Amino acid sequence: MDRKGTGSADDTDRAARPMGTGAAVGVTVAVLAVANVVNNRWAPSFGVLTGVVVSALLLGVLFRAGGGWADAGLGAATLRSGALWAVVLVGLVAAGYATAALLPVTRGLFADERYGGLTGGQVALRVLVTVPVGTVLLEEVAFRGVLYGLVLRVRGAVWATAVSSVLFGVWHVLPSLGLATDKPALTPLFGRSAFGVVAAVVAAVLFTGAAGVLFCELRRRSGSLLAPMGLHWAVNAFGYLVGFLLR
Repeated sequence: MDRKGTGSADDTDRAARPMGTGAAVGVTVAVLAVANVVNNRWAPSFGVLTGVVVSALLLGVLFRAGGGWADAGLGAATLRSGALWAVVLVGLVAAGYATAALLPVTRGLFADERYGGLTGGQVALRVLVTVPVGTVLLEEVAFRGVLYGLVLRVRGAVWATAVSSVLFGVWHVLPSLGLATDKPALTPLFGRSAFGVVAAVVAAVLFTGAAGVLFCELRRRSGSLLAPMGLHWAVNAFGYLVGFLLR
């Protein structure tokens, strides 16, 4: 009976003990690897549901590792400033996209074969639901929220930015496999060969990794996840909107 009682107490202590940072990062990466395959291969039509479920799961990992809302960039003290950053960034992206759409030299960059069969309702659904929930919520909570917050606590902002941004670039390998053919402006650059596909993927990984650095810096400077969320949504959503209008 004494052995059983001691075991029960040990189990309770173990359950109450926070998860180590290394273990939390490992679990986060594993969950994201599965989510990436689900979104791009197994069940892409369930992207919104995946975004909600994975975001909640990863926040749970952060909390289990002893973190809180502030570690995720969602602390109440910085929400107002983060929202102001987001509004300004959305406005800047809107102005930049409008200018690029009006200039003949840059208008062709918005051409995308994936917009050809979309209706106005489908574009609205992507702009208002799929992008903010299925893409922005998931990626920002995962990379600039949980991963950044976990690494920041033990290694500082430089390491947090590096880990988050490298993994963010790798996250885009699967969705960029058809990039050279989907974007007519890129086909002459990369071609349609296997080498062209690899080159396009490498370029996409490098570009999104660099974008990850920018998003992390916005998170650091504003203290809030809302700032990179605003920029991320604007870049993706306005891209759909302008591409659809110019098709």
